[in-house]
Amino acid sequence: MKRLLPSLLAISLVSFLAGHGLASAASADPLEAIAAKIPGAKASDLRTTPIPNIYEYRRGAELAYVTSDGRYAFAGDLYQLDDNTNLSDTRRRELRRAMLGALAESSMVVFAPRDPKDIKYTVTVFTDMDCSYCRALHKQIDEYNRLGIRVRYLAFPRSGPNTPSWTRAEMVWCAPDRNAMLTRVKQSEMYSTLPGKPCTPNPVAEHYALGKAIGLTGTPGILTESGDLLPGYVPPKDLLAELKGAAAR
Repeated sequence: MKRLLPSLLAISLVSFLAGHGLASAASADPLEAIAAKIPGAKASDLRTTPIPNIYEYRRGAELAYVTSDGRYAFAGDLYQLDDNTNLSDTRRRELRRAMLGALAESSMVVFAPRDPKDIKYTVTVFTDMDCSYCRALHKQIDEYNRLGIRVRYLAFPRSGPNTPSWTRAEMVWCAPDRNAMLTRVKQSEMYSTLPGKPCTPNPVAEHYALGKAIGLTGTPGILTESGDLLPGYVPPKDLLAELKGAAAR
């Protein structure tokens, strides 16, 4: 998913470009020198690119590029023209995989084929309890599993903290049987009759922060093992075809 102006630019680079000069690239560590002039940045947020004096600057999986003299910054995708490789997209997939890999699977709600030998692919789905397309996806969870697709759910209540959707997500993740409760909540309009209540600690805030960091803007958001982010509902057979194509590439 391409974004012409990542939110990190709106927050950090406005100040950066508004008259702040960077230390000379001749300093001992140019990444430290650049980071020192970008509000909230660390040297680990920056890295070199194949282009001399152009540095990648990231926030989560969002990318921008800055010049070593500090006079310019730009957002957009970086291509390697000899083979038309989108280096920015490759990097975003890498970052998404790393961020997801740091999250314990025990914090997820997992629906999988009964026989592990039938698992061909695994996807991670950011879901909202009140999202109609999320409900449509879950109604077909058995079909995804039948096709060999293992689905791992993360909570992403779009309305944010301290809202009914957030509370319902906490109710699911606090239930003794998360799978059964998630299905029940997805199928019910009568939330007041459902058992259970929020608990602390729970992983909803961590899941929500991860979704924001990878650039999620809506639900469902399907993250593949390769790090591709598929926005929106994808029917079972179409998702299978997408996963097969990605594996072939």
